[in-house]
Amino acid sequence: MNAPQSILTAHSCAPDARQAVREFHAAVVQPEMALVLFFCSSAYDREALAEEMTRLFTGVQVMGFGSAMIAALVLGLFNTLLRPILVLLTLPVTLLTLGLFLFVINALLFYFAASLLDGFRVNGFVAALIGSVLYSLCGLVIDAAMERMFRRR
Repeated sequence: MNAPQSILTAHSCAPDARQAVREFHAAVVQPEMALVLFFCSSAYDREALAEEMTRLFTGVQVMGFGSAMIAALVLGLFNTLLRPILVLLTLPVTLLTLGLFLFVINALLFYFAASLLDGFRVNGFVAALIGSVLYSLCGLVIDAAMERMFRRR
């Protein structure tokens, strides 16, 4: 019995965006995939790519670097402007759940940002919850790195 490979690569020369995604999916699909990076030509129809990726790969999809930057900006604005208000309004529930309800707030903001943006899709609440936790962890790592880099001596 072979153990699953940790990194798989695949390619497609299909002229149709949907067919290219199907071929890619067939080559890399595994029962417990954690991350899929899909690079393709800009000649493909982005909407067709997004629809087929959403159908075949569950979770969070970000279509392009520009979409990722805009999503990060929108999430940053939501966390700065909306999150404090939501935390204040849900304070009794947050205290009752010992702070675990903050994960729900983060997931809802993540899901709401995805619903407003093209090129950023979230398939369900669980994916939004996992995506928001990963987004928060990335923020913590970046904050720690920046603090070390610019520490006053």
